[in-house]
Amino acid sequence: MTLAIPEQVHKVMKKHPEIKWTEVARQAIEQKARLIQAEKDPLRLYAYKRWAEEGPDAEELFEF
Repeated sequence: MTLAIPEQVHKVMKKHPEIKWTEVARQAIEQKARLIQAEKDPLRLYAYKRWAEEGPDAEELFEF
């Protein structure tokens, strides 16, 4: 997959090579996909909200 990044954002990214930007993008895409799924299912929406509040430790909420 190729992503287009605005030049201003790219400049900031280049200043922080210690950050794994592909991982940041992967997590953002995963979070958006979960939100889309959650919006279709009230139980998943609740789980997503809990996950957003509690972070990755609430991952087991999605295993149903």
